[in-house]
Amino acid sequence: MLKDKLKQYNLILASGSPRRQQFFNDLDLDFEIRLKDIDEVYPEDLKGVEITNYLAQLKANAFNNELKERDILITSDTIVWHEDKALGKPKDYDDAFAILKSLSGSTHEVITSVCFKTVAKEDTIFEVTQVTFSALSDDSIRYYLDNYKPFDKAGAYGIQEWIGLVGITRIDGSYTNVVGLPTEKVYQYLNTYSGNL
Repeated sequence: MLKDKLKQYNLILASGSPRRQQFFNDLDLDFEIRLKDIDEVYPEDLKGVEITNYLAQLKANAFNNELKERDILITSDTIVWHEDKALGKPKDYDDAFAILKSLSGSTHEVITSVCFKTVAKEDTIFEVTQVTFSALSDDSIRYYLDNYKPFDKAGAYGIQEWIGLVGITRIDGSYTNVVGLPTEKVYQYLNTYSGNL
């Protein structure tokens, strides 16, 4: 199994997201968490996956000259892409309300990029999932914001929470990507490249 293949490596997850950390636990991988405070600013001309690729790599580059021979650093970034603009984490309650109102009754994309960095190389993979919401009433949006406080989530919602159960009518692509990490692709990458990292 992958855990045995990676025994000689030190897996470093550079993410404070409890959902991503849980995924690594669920994948039965040994890993450590290392965090750096990164100013997540990207050039304005970037679109869609260009943004998440840039930010995942930006987070990885913060560890330049710190990695040791057997370290595998993993960084990632997720955005909601809707009507040709990126929706990150909401600034406050009103912003979260406006974001969910804009997603109501329409389809958006959830894009996650994952960067793998070692002393020798750097690779970035990504996943795009389409998510469709039914029409959400103002009351249901307020109920969700008041009770679940999704202010740490891109697009102001968690698919695994109440809003996902009552409001999402269709999903095309990876479910775990919408939660925050395309686990199948991460597992596949580590499994395929564990001999060459």
